[in-house]
Amino acid sequence: MRASITRPLVAIASLATLISPTLAEPVLQSSSLNACQEESGFTASLFNVVFTPNNNSAAVDIVAVSSVQGFVKFDFAISAYGFEIMRKEVNPCDSGLAGLCPMAAGKIPLKFNLPVSEEAIAQIPSIAYNFPDLDATVKVFINLTDETGTANGKSVACVSADISNGKTVDLAGVKWATAIVAGLALGSSALVSGLGHSNAASHVAANALSLFGYFQAQAMLGLTSVALPPVVMSWTQDFQWSMGIIKLDFMQDIFTWYQRATGGTPATIFDSLHTVSVQVEKRAVEFMEAGMGLAKRHIAQMPRSIVEPVAKIMKRANIQTGSGSYIVYGIQRVAFRAGIESTNLFMTGLVFFCLLVIFTVACVAGWKGYCELAAKKGWMKHDTFLEFRNGWLTVLKGILFRVTLIGFPQMTILCLWEFTQNDSPALMVLAVFFFFGMSITLGWAAMKVIRIARRSLTMHKNPAYILFSDAQALNKWGFLYVQFRASAYYFIVPFLCYILVKGMFVAFAQGKGTVQAVGFIIIEAAALIAASVMRPWMDKSTNSFNIAICVINFLNSIFLLIFTEVFNQPPLVTGVVGLVLWIANAVFALVLLVMLIVTTVIVFFRENPDGRYTYMADDRTSFMKSQTALTATTELDALAATARSGYKPGLDLDDDAESLSSDSLRRQTGTLGGGPHGASTASFQSYNKEKPPRSPVDPSMPLFPADAPRSPRSPPRGYGDNGGYQRQPVGGGYSDRAPSPFGGYGQGQGHNLTPQFRSQNNSSPSPWQRGAGYDH
Repeated sequence: MRASITRPLVAIASLATLISPTLAEPVLQSSSLNACQEESGFTASLFNVVFTPNNNSAAVDIVAVSSVQGFVKFDFAISAYGFEIMRKEVNPCDSGLAGLCPMAAGKIPLKFNLPVSEEAIAQIPSIAYNFPDLDATVKVFINLTDETGTANGKSVACVSADISNGKTVDLAGVKWATAIVAGLALGSSALVSGLGHSNAASHVAANALSLFGYFQAQAMLGLTSVALPPVVMSWTQDFQWSMGIIKLDFMQDIFTWYQRATGGTPATIFDSLHTVSVQVEKRAVEFMEAGMGLAKRHIAQMPRSIVEPVAKIMKRANIQTGSGSYIVYGIQRVAFRAGIESTNLFMTGLVFFCLLVIFTVACVAGWKGYCELAAKKGWMKHDTFLEFRNGWLTVLKGILFRVTLIGFPQMTILCLWEFTQNDSPALMVLAVFFFFGMSITLGWAAMKVIRIARRSLTMHKNPAYILFSDAQALNKWGFLYVQFRASAYYFIVPFLCYILVKGMFVAFAQGKGTVQAVGFIIIEAAALIAASVMRPWMDKSTNSFNIAICVINFLNSIFLLIFTEVFNQPPLVTGVVGLVLWIANAVFALVLLVMLIVTTVIVFFRENPDGRYTYMADDRTSFMKSQTALTATTELDALAATARSGYKPGLDLDDDAESLSSDSLRRQTGTLGGGPHGASTASFQSYNKEKPPRSPVDPSMPLFPADAPRSPRSPPRGYGDNGGYQRQPVGGGYSDRAPSPFGGYGQGQGHNLTPQFRSQNNSSPSPWQRGAGYDH
């Protein structure tokens, strides 16, 4: 049976060693000793053991507390991934271990080198030295014996130690690679959009954001308090950078000082590592809760001067056992593995989010300055990035909204968790400000998009009309809806709710791993069903990309439930499921990264990047126009040119004078009406009181019927102060069209139409003469 278990592990190990750092020599080591039975008579506050097979010895450093008296035997059981590979009894009297033969009650400091025989070394498989994040455990039962060494069958203590070989998948290279690819993809989408390839840019940005969301979902698995296998802990640690959990030593010193200065008490786990052990919790939550109860009973017996600081530690969920060692789990586990004190974790994530915002503003402002300088010096054409240069502040607002959306999962979890910790009054104020500020900002922006889309539906029977024709709305609010099809503009609301509810489970259910696992299953199942049924993203490929991510997230939530051991499965099943989770997610992440890299590179090397993608069914590209063309034509010019000569690029079809996102049309109306802006607005509002907003385009007709048969039609008529019909005198005759400051059809041809021609054609109005401003 051992061979059947080992063969597949050898194949996996050969692949894993390619990405794992190599050590000078093979080692097996452990840094914590955990009690594995209630009322264990032997505990250790410090435990460090390093076994080196090359010199046949194990260096042991232990500070233990024993209540066991008498002669004992040690019953060793070594298991890997839940499978027991070796069991052996050791008599301390035969091994010459002074202080353990016989054992005496009290504090036992031991520091020695233990010789290991060649026979014992030969029983350790070579895979144990090479497989990353080895899930191996040594469990020792201490059994009482008589002086002759005959066991009496009574186990007075049980301790276990987790074994590591120093190899891990928690690698800085993985973190840098994933962060650089995601960052470059987002930056590339902005650059491609500035060059005018909006279709390609929206695809790259949508995939980059989805990939970033997948990285954050991986990080959330590690932030749960579920007991995770070592390889899963290390794998999820690779993505904690997406939550702002990044260690810089000088920052940690500043955060510790700030917390003390604002009335808080920083944790000091790392300062005490040389005297106490820290147990990285990977056992059942039920046993951990029993440890919490034991710690509370110890605290109740302590003097008040000791109880107060210990109570603060308990409030932060850094559990200190009766022996003095710490147990970390969930968010504290992630902080400990990152080398960050748990009381500094909130400030770490907050500061890195703020640095991201500052870096983004500096990049956009710097690019604006470079473009202006390059255009002035002739380094690039004057019309290159012209739309960005003219409206860069609006673009910056949209980018900052997108950064807020990216950082929302991280700040939701950290702020809500800080509410339960209360590390200092100042940190609580920051948590309240950032959580509610970001939530209200994104909620208000989502409602803004919904109102714009509904107005577009009312006026034009198509939500894409204003959402994509208003350049300011697109640049400012597009981060919320460009990745979705136009009819699914509202999907940002359930997406924000998904992030919020998931963050609540992570932050508020620390210590309740089963609750978190069940909550994750419900949330991810709902997300998968919604994504599969509604398919809200812009096209088939983007839907497939995101549905695949939802499938993996749902499978991960099922694995998470298995790790809670609610099914009482054998330990071997838990170990194998951990390997499956790591391998499946590693392959999936690699595929997503390669797809994003290839897509981004192709965009830069194709002459027409937009041609690689099919145009979306919502016809959004037909409504998009350049901001620089807004003053080149009026709405009536656009409609007239469309009706007479077919579609012309750059037409301004936005007739939403009450746009919730832009006042561009108000400025046009005030300028083109020949009077002050206020008079024009009053006239429009007077008209709106008499008739509801209606589109000048018949929804039953194609939007740009350039090839459709044309029937004679009269030009559109103008409005008077009372909303009635008026003619504008032009020369010696009359024109049915308001004068345009840019010239065109109204001035050039309107006076050549005789009254007989108008009367003949007005008798059968064209479909283009229906809607607001036409008589029926």
